[in-house]
Amino acid sequence: MHAFDILGDPVRRRILELLQSGEKSSGAITEVIRAEFAISQPAVSQHLKVLRDNGFASVRAEGTRRLYSVDTTPMREVDEWLERFRRTWTPRLDALATEIARGKRERRKNTNKEASP
Repeated sequence: MHAFDILGDPVRRRILELLQSGEKSSGAITEVIRAEFAISQPAVSQHLKVLRDNGFASVRAEGTRRLYSVDTTPMREVDEWLERFRRTWTPRLDALATEIARGKRERRKNTNKEASP
């Protein structure tokens, strides 16, 4: 499965957001996801399996509990892929921000001229 197929699912993105703050038990993840998405425990387990099988999450056993955490390797690979596009977007977005700021200065200057007697 491609990284964007995995990240394209809102449930899996939300699970990764939950794990971003630190390791969580499968029960804690399931509780939040069931409340937010109204899906069954087996469906949450399937999403966890997809994340685990594709390297986005790792799991460790602690007694009877399963503790999940984010594996950042695939996220770094996605970020590296996106970097090629950022190199194109960033100068253009910077130029747009400059033009917006210039327009705001011009409007303020014109407003101040109109307000002066």
